[in-house]
Amino acid sequence: MMRRLFDLTTAALTLLLLGPAMLVIAVFIRTTMGGPVLFRQTRSGLRGREFRILKFRTMRHPRYPDEPDQDRISRVGQILRTTSMDELPQLINVLLGDMSVIGPRPTLPEQVAHYTPRQRGRLEVRPGLTGWAQVQGRNALSWPARIEYDLYYVRNHGFTLDVRILLRTVGVLLKPQGITGADGVNPGFPIAEKAAAAAKQPAAAAVIAGPANGSAASGGAAKQGPWTVPFSAPHSSAKVDPVPAEEAS
Repeated sequence: MMRRLFDLTTAALTLLLLGPAMLVIAVFIRTTMGGPVLFRQTRSGLRGREFRILKFRTMRHPRYPDEPDQDRISRVGQILRTTSMDELPQLINVLLGDMSVIGPRPTLPEQVAHYTPRQRGRLEVRPGLTGWAQVQGRNALSWPARIEYDLYYVRNHGFTLDVRILLRTVGVLLKPQGITGADGVNPGFPIAEKAAAAAKQPAAAAVIAGPANGSAASGGAAKQGPWTVPFSAPHSSAKVDPVPAEEAS
């Protein structure tokens, strides 16, 4: 109850404070890229319930079929992404109860389809605007590593951890890094065809390894799964917490 009250109060006050700025952003998007102003996409939320996430649009319409997404990002869109202001409309998702201020970032249903029963544990809390994985390196982290950080949060979330995340989020916003992965894709990003191929050749898959010693925290090979790929720490000088031992095993 207190958590929901915090979410509602924070989202309402932030919308009230940043409402004029969001209106200016909407005008810039409309005049430089045309409509629509908002980007809507289906994501998986609490216990897998799907909802429509809201973002400010950052890409113009394609000029030709299969034009790379990176080429479609406008100047305004690049600024919005770099400053994370494209995420501001998600405050509305928080008010609607689809999201929380703090929690794992909401993922696509096709990604959730590849989760193991253990990985589905990240769906036991509402997805958030920021989270434990976000302050560890955002999209510079490998996809399996992001899940491990999220699972750690689900098991250990509380006032102290939430305050740490909020304080470190300020630093991430002031010094943005890891906004997108290499070539716009997270290392180890789940793709159905690759997952199927990996399932047929489990012996060829690598194990999730901690950044300190390059081996599973349990001291042996990690259990094979859909995303059993090497751990990839973010390439930055920012402080990064190692994947917790109980989560990396």
